[in-house]
Amino acid sequence: MPKFSRDEMEEMVSRWVAANDKAGETGDWSHMPDFFTDDAIYSWTTGPQWDFVAKGKKQIAEWAFGTEMSGLEKWTYPYIRKLIDTEKGEFIGIWRQVAPVKDPEGKNYEIRGTGGSWFRYAGDFKWSWQRDFFDHGCAGATFGAMAKNGDLTPRMLERMKLGSKMPGWTRAPEDFDWIATMPDPEA
Repeated sequence: MPKFSRDEMEEMVSRWVAANDKAGETGDWSHMPDFFTDDAIYSWTTGPQWDFVAKGKKQIAEWAFGTEMSGLEKWTYPYIRKLIDTEKGEFIGIWRQVAPVKDPEGKNYEIRGTGGSWFRYAGDFKWSWQRDFFDHGCAGATFGAMAKNGDLTPRMLERMKLGSKMPGWTRAPEDFDWIATMPDPEA
């Protein structure tokens, strides 16, 4: 496994976080797939029986930053911690999930709990693997409150009705075992 310099890894993380911040500001997530290799895997758990999986840059563009971000365009995901491992070429970023809409008390809705992404760096300022994690119970509670208060976009309401019929949703672990995709897992 190649080792990467601290400067290169920090530059990659800096570029990624800046692009993430800009995408949240503008609502345009279309440039984020440029940070992935053509054969990258991007996944996250969507519940006890399902994972979201995008294999390859095309699916990452169409699904992860397309259908999955539809209805969440101006949500922001500010990073609060960045952990870089140059030996493994990995980065773990811990972030918040903040809606562009205020709750009845005048505060932006926010999905409580810990959110984060775990990346594998491939060199050339590209990720080859990403696994997200966040608190689904808190996400459900936030979306429920937003729906009750009439604060969810019509597209987000449609997505919630589709559930596992969304592109990329895969039965886990039968059809997708994320651990098997993890580069060099430790025993």
